[in-house]
Amino acid sequence: MNVIYSLIPGMMFFGILFVIVLIIAVKKGQYEDMEGNGNRILLDEDEDMMPHPGGQGDAKKTTAE
Repeated sequence: MNVIYSLIPGMMFFGILFVIVLIIAVKKGQYEDMEGNGNRILLDEDEDMMPHPGGQGDAKKTTAE
């Protein structure tokens, strides 16, 4: 029974600490873009780095020099 008298204030301390850390994270913008990184990995932005079959260059890079 004496253990409860030390556990209750300890858990209240950790609960308050958790709420403070959560408020700081929200104020810093940690949870602003929840889907951005998940969608960004699906985009294919590395086509210029991949070799094309037949040695043809990228059609976007054709310029008259």
